[in-house]
Amino acid sequence: LTSASLANGELKTMALIKISLTTGLAAALAAGIAVSLSFGRASAQDAPAPAPKPAPKAAASAPTSGPVGVVGHIKVLSDKVPDVSSIDAWKKLFITDGMSDEAKAMTCWKSVWTFQYQDNPPSELLQHDVIVYDAIKVFNVYGYAMCGNASAHLMSLARNVGLEGRGWGINRHSVPEIKFDGTWHLLDASLINYFPKADGKPASVAEITAGIQEWYKAHPDYWDGKSGNNDKLVALHKQDGWMGWKQGPDVLSRCPTWGDRGWYPAKTHGWYSTMQEYDGGGGGAGGTQFLYEYGASEGYQVDIRLRPGEKLVRNWSNKGLHINMKDGGAPGCLTMKVAELNYSVQNGDLSNGRVGNGTHEYVVPLADGRFKLGAWQVDNLACTADDKAAPAVHAKDPNKDAALVIRMASSYVYLGGSVAVKTVCGKEGKIAVQFSDNNGLDWKDAGAITESGDKTIDLAPLAFRRYDYLLKFTIHGAGTGLDALTITHDVQHSQRPLPALGEGDNTISFSAGLPEQTITVEAATIDGTEGKQVTPKELHAVANGLSNYRKVEGPQGDLTVPISTPADMVRLRFGGFYRNWSDQDFWEYQVSFDDGKTFKTVCQAPKQMAGCTKYVTVTDIPKGTRAAKVRYVGHNVAATMLWSFRVDADYVAPNAGFAPVKVTYVWDENGAEKTDTHLATKAEESYKIHCGAKPTMKSIVLELAP
Repeated sequence: LTSASLANGELKTMALIKISLTTGLAAALAAGIAVSLSFGRASAQDAPAPAPKPAPKAAASAPTSGPVGVVGHIKVLSDKVPDVSSIDAWKKLFITDGMSDEAKAMTCWKSVWTFQYQDNPPSELLQHDVIVYDAIKVFNVYGYAMCGNASAHLMSLARNVGLEGRGWGINRHSVPEIKFDGTWHLLDASLINYFPKADGKPASVAEITAGIQEWYKAHPDYWDGKSGNNDKLVALHKQDGWMGWKQGPDVLSRCPTWGDRGWYPAKTHGWYSTMQEYDGGGGGAGGTQFLYEYGASEGYQVDIRLRPGEKLVRNWSNKGLHINMKDGGAPGCLTMKVAELNYSVQNGDLSNGRVGNGTHEYVVPLADGRFKLGAWQVDNLACTADDKAAPAVHAKDPNKDAALVIRMASSYVYLGGSVAVKTVCGKEGKIAVQFSDNNGLDWKDAGAITESGDKTIDLAPLAFRRYDYLLKFTIHGAGTGLDALTITHDVQHSQRPLPALGEGDNTISFSAGLPEQTITVEAATIDGTEGKQVTPKELHAVANGLSNYRKVEGPQGDLTVPISTPADMVRLRFGGFYRNWSDQDFWEYQVSFDDGKTFKTVCQAPKQMAGCTKYVTVTDIPKGTRAAKVRYVGHNVAATMLWSFRVDADYVAPNAGFAPVKVTYVWDENGAEKTDTHLATKAEESYKIHCGAKPTMKSIVLELAP
């Protein structure tokens, strides 16, 4: 497949993605649309379109009764853009009472291709294949990925609404099936297609393949002995002004997502490519199709937290920064405008493109002591407001070291970072700066300061690909301390789910103040990622009977993962993706709240050939718990391995609550810059922004009120 083989003028983006059926997985450009839309012919399977509205807040834990050091779960929504900040938010918005299983499946399918554009996938070196397999993370942080990711994400959403899912490896493509009405149905959120049978129900992979193979038997000239002949199929498709697809098999004749000329919405694939993808070939035994679990990760959610002096800027633009800039190629959509995404604009996308770069900045208010309420640790530390002494922070007892530990948690991945400090060093004074990306279990040296003055420390080698870390300043010596401290990061986020404005009136919904935070434990399980991403060993995970922390070598093996919180734990969410070589291999999930003395089995994860993804939530946690151990126990009959895992511990955050938040929108109307600044003084409120003309969005800035 090359641009020369496409209809004249139909595709400008093929040269950007440079992927063909003959060289690998062909890319289809999928962008966000209003979830109710169907393409081409009307589709009886379309689910009702919910009006965008804020998702109900989770039940709040007891808020702090004293001064507020951090405001969490800050959410700003526009009535023009759906809320996909978490699986729960997505479910509240899109899954309605009385919805049929078929409608649920179609809603899952549309949600994936609305918020995930088909492109070179992002790599955080965490999940199997080292690429990102979390639907909500991709929706919010990246907005683009590949067919295998789309399959995993569709199955993840479907399983979260009670449906069964399974994946298939077909000829140079990856697809999922969802089960409803007692049978399996192909729903491809990557190339954006499905194929209704005569009764209107989407066909399965097996039914599509059978129909295509029967056609090849009747038309042997289009079969090269192993696969469909690309050149001949393209030539047939081109006939009568790209209407030749009508001569194809009946099973493909009712596809609702291609126009009359047989092209899918992104215009990168059409009828002739489907004839090859479902011809029966694949990477299985004997070169055939095969069942394959595209394992998902779950647990990520957007949780914007701000302390006094902290600011998050999200832009409807980028500076060319992206997650693969050190170890992989840039996505084609990095430089593409939204109009180049073929169908995005007409289907509700109000962004300027797909990739966004923002800034997370924390100007720590040292002298007045407000930083203490939001700090991870303050030990033997005094500020000017405490004792009228200088520098702004210093040792309370100069004969002992003082320590300040700051947590830098982000909903968006860090691409670079720096620490700018103004220091005062007394005689033999020293300030050691250390970094931890395993929740304080271990520390890495980031810098040492022995002279007074301004200094900048580059955090990029340590913070790249991270969402959360601790930064520790150890102050040694009388007269030594910090006069100024600013931590700054570039982040990556998707433009698609940002709360954009439209022409006319816009209703903005604001909510914040849920006093819960989360500690996450997740590690790379692929060999060769040491030094680039956190490993199970660095998380102090303990493996028994496993090789490389994942493969069960005997009849049974287990991996125990510790996690702790700085305050009382209220919820434990965990799970993983495991690969099975038979339907007798399986995994048990267990948890301990007494330091491993006893373990309780939470569930037996599904026995499924080719593996499965399973996540659970534990809420019956003993009062006062601040540490837990999660154990994955693998039972090996043929072969099994734990390919990825994630553990999230939610806790009631000390000094968390609500304080006024300043929300600033910046946009252009007819070339003139416009701004709207709103001070949210209540934990839940809404307000209006009017745009006199079609706006070109620029940025949204969140910070606590001065």
